[in-house]
Amino acid sequence: MLFVENDVSTTFINRDASLAHMSENLHIAIIMDGNRRWAEANHLNRLEGHRHGAKKLEELVEWCRDAKARALTLYAFSTENFRRAPIELKNLFDLFREFFVRLAKKAKELGLRIIFLGRLALFPRDIQNMAKKIEQDTIDGSFPLRFCFGYGGRQEILDAVNKAIRNGNELTEEGFEKLLYMEDQPDIVIRTGGAVRTSNFLPWQTAYAEWFFVDTYWPDFSNQEFHAIIAEFDQRKRNFGK
Repeated sequence: MLFVENDVSTTFINRDASLAHMSENLHIAIIMDGNRRWAEANHLNRLEGHRHGAKKLEELVEWCRDAKARALTLYAFSTENFRRAPIELKNLFDLFREFFVRLAKKAKELGLRIIFLGRLALFPRDIQNMAKKIEQDTIDGSFPLRFCFGYGGRQEILDAVNKAIRNGNELTEEGFEKLLYMEDQPDIVIRTGGAVRTSNFLPWQTAYAEWFFVDTYWPDFSNQEFHAIIAEFDQRKRNFGK
């Protein structure tokens, strides 16, 4: 259901990597790629691939809470995804409606704060309203779960530049970050599905993130692989460009 070059460090994770202690207080971002190819490999239609991907997302939230992560950001639907065939878009929008009902309930159970990043106005009005209601109803949640939804990294930067022009203020790096959809910078970015691309995902915020690319299709991504990535991250020394 979901898509993604800048100067990033990369590591390829072995599926059988042993688990190690997990870092706490991490902001984890994920490009959930491979739903359609997973469906094809399992002789299912594309919608079933996306549906299984949505179920995996629910598992992921539990893993992140167990790992004491501080936030989770997901690439859920890019601006480029709107170019897909009308029937696939219709099926995806129906799936979003179905998923949002479950998300609203799950968010309350787990104390999640749901935030949508992107051009929400590009979606059908009822989906916009559902997303806004979930955001409002979970505003007091303690764990930020962000969905990049109708999102494009270049579009985010253009939107921020246009805000700056309207404000008429001289820009600093810190001031510019406040104009973006999200200021919080991920520590880890994971992309499933085998592609080694960033696909316009949070280009500003991930400048110093540690990137991990795994071959596994998103619906098959496992808790073991997730823990192995956290363990590998623990072993890295981050210099932040110094």
